[in-house]
Amino acid sequence: MGRKTAILAAVVISISSGFGQAQTYPERPIKLVVPIAAGSVTDVIMRAAANELSGRLGQQVVIENRPGANFIVGAQACAGAAPDGYTLCVVNNNSLSINPLIYNSLPYDAQKDFTPISNLFLLVEALAVSAALPVNSVAELQQMARTKPESLNFGTLGPGSYPDLFLHWLNQKWNTKLVGIPYRGGGPVALAVAANEIQIASMGLGNFIGLATDNKLKIVAVSPERRSKLLPDVPTFKESGIGDFPGHVWWGLVGPKDMTPAVIQRLNGEFVKLWREPKFVEFLEKQAVQPYAGTPEEFSEFLKKDRADSEILVKLANAPRSDFVAPK
Repeated sequence: MGRKTAILAAVVISISSGFGQAQTYPERPIKLVVPIAAGSVTDVIMRAAANELSGRLGQQVVIENRPGANFIVGAQACAGAAPDGYTLCVVNNNSLSINPLIYNSLPYDAQKDFTPISNLFLLVEALAVSAALPVNSVAELQQMARTKPESLNFGTLGPGSYPDLFLHWLNQKWNTKLVGIPYRGGGPVALAVAANEIQIASMGLGNFIGLATDNKLKIVAVSPERRSKLLPDVPTFKESGIGDFPGHVWWGLVGPKDMTPAVIQRLNGEFVKLWREPKFVEFLEKQAVQPYAGTPEEFSEFLKKDRADSEILVKLANAPRSDFVAPK
């Protein structure tokens, strides 16, 4: 057999193998790594999606929560997995865009160790305060923060997380000294605000809205350009004077690098189909997120722009760079 014939044969075998894998995939349960605590908005959404997709794929989609270390633990679990489509990972702007800018070393390469499958949704952010705090607007909160330095605690997801960058930026903008307190997810942060363990937080609106309805905390602003249909009386960040923060929170789906194209397309097709169904879209909107699913190629282009925007954000927030220390 000549060299060209051998190469052609190898290509045909590779294509046939990939096609065969797609035809039989999945043959066992799929693990979906969610890098945030159970009960958070993203966890709630992905559990609902897993229930739907289990029936469509013919195999159970199992959620594995891997919170901590600014989403690094979850991303690392995905980066080190076999590229066979049986380990998938939910990632966000911290996982793939911000972390490489604020850590001197990471246990994964954000640009090389993952296969983009689809973007999923954009988060509607809310600025919430404890019900015990005698403020009802961003202006009143700013005044209190200035008159009581270092007396107000602000919930984050750890150093360098999106809420932490927002905190750094807010302290610079307001000339205040709000103190960052790290938690392992938006759900725990919201409960901490309700219990007055911390006084302020900026997380996904879905984490706060139930507690706000029960008057356990107050929402003083939301992030979209227009007011949220869920809280039409609450002003936007822009209306409140903090609309020039350049960041936004997104969540997407990836797998390990070198996944078979046919399997990528199967997964993308099922996720996108679900994300565009009216009932699921309605569910997502009630969680205060904006559906944003698309092709793997669109997700790749989105990531390029988000990484460039994140460089601006990190610079504006004057975020410190540090060494990553694996949690024990």
